[in-house]
This record gives sequence, C-alpha cells and structure tokens, in this order.
Amino acid sequence: MMSKTSSLPSLSSSAGLGATVHQFLEAYFANHQGALPCSGLYQTVLQEIEKPLIEITLKAVEGNQKKASEILGINRNTLRKKMQELGLKSGKS
Repeated sequence: MMSKTSSLPSLSSSAGLGATVHQFLEAYFANHQGALPCSGLYQTVLQEIEKPLIEITLKAVEGNQKKASEILGINRNTLRKKMQELGLKSGKS
C-alpha cells in the first residue's frame, strides 16, 4: 500500500520549488537582455511566493489562523500582519 505522502510534491526535490524559482529567474534575467531589472526584485519574489503559501495553507486548515501559523512556523500575529500586507481575507475560503 502506498502512503499518502509519497505522491505529494517535495519542496526539496530537484524538480521542486527551488528549481522552479531558479528556472523562472534565469528566464527573467535573460529577457532583460543584459540590462538590469528594476530594484526591488527580492521583495517582489518573496511576495509572489508568500501570498499563495499563506492562502493555500489557510484554505487547508479552513481559515484557522492558529493552525496555519503552526504549519508555517510563524507567530499568529505575524501571520495576521502578513495577511493584511498581502491583502488576504481573514475568513474561511
């Protein structure tokens, strides 16, 4: 019998999140054809990853911020602050 987690994507696999981000950034810089992109790339990338991470985690726990903060490994107040910064609703999805 196959375990439930064996079919889940791994964040540490070679085709995981890091590899996907790496591939995207390589293409992003290539599209600038030698010119440097605008400043703020670091914050932009973090926000692009952070928003779906929080949204999907909240959805998985049916909007329970305490559970979501535990899964994410952040303080519940930090989660609330991030939700406000990212324009995420606090209710269930």
